[in-house]
Amino acid sequence: MSGPGTSGAAATGTVPGAPAQPADTRQVIRPYGDTTGDGMVQMSFTLPVPAGPRADAAALQLAGKMGLDPASVVHSKPMGPDFTFFIVYGKVGHLIDYASIPAPEGRAYPLLSAQEVNRAIRRALNRRLVVVGACIGTDAHTVGIDAILNVKGFAGEKGLEYYREIHVVNMGAQVTVEELVERAKAEDADAVLVSQVVTQRNAHLHNTKQMAAAFHAEYPTAVAAGIGRPLLIAGGPRFDTVTPEDLGVDRIFGKGTTPAEVAGYLVHALLPGEDA
Repeated sequence: MSGPGTSGAAATGTVPGAPAQPADTRQVIRPYGDTTGDGMVQMSFTLPVPAGPRADAAALQLAGKMGLDPASVVHSKPMGPDFTFFIVYGKVGHLIDYASIPAPEGRAYPLLSAQEVNRAIRRALNRRLVVVGACIGTDAHTVGIDAILNVKGFAGEKGLEYYREIHVVNMGAQVTVEELVERAKAEDADAVLVSQVVTQRNAHLHNTKQMAAAFHAEYPTAVAAGIGRPLLIAGGPRFDTVTPEDLGVDRIFGKGTTPAEVAGYLVHALLPGEDA
């Protein structure tokens, strides 16, 4: 209630006729550790020093320079005589406006059932679609390529071997680029899938670039993927910092990719109009 001689506008601090202040649409968040909004984070890293109190002090100094204050070493373990692995727990003061972060672009093609994929291939090709897959270089980890190609598949989905209209050639691990190119040509491959799990010293990037360059050199007159050369696909857990253009491939799939996503992409990229 306004007092004598005091308008309601003055009492509330507003100016008659003034434009309304925009609503605060921010969604400010901070990390969660023990309680909501406490800013606590956990990180792990390895330092090239022998384990011990001095190594712990070095880890805490690094954590402080990274903005963790206070911080504590909750775990340290020798990694041979000259390296130590650490887990550090600490508080950061950084805030994020979640509302300002745009949603990533969605998948540009629909997920299709195995039956829909098979029908699309029969209509467009009247033959089986040929896929050649491998782990190249010194990479001996076949878990990624097997998850996509083998019948047992991944995440409850059957692999590409399950699709009647897809002929799969899984070359396994430690395949050289030369061997991959030769086999792809011999099989008249429509698509080549390369899995790269080993990432030390960016081996996954080097190997993929080398593979892409070899295919582009082998098919110099190709117009595009599927028109004169195979579709080139790379997959692995650490490709999130690069684009397909950076590596010379047509598509990159990251961690958690399922066989159905790859099958849908093959139809989308190689059989225009069949994924509608």
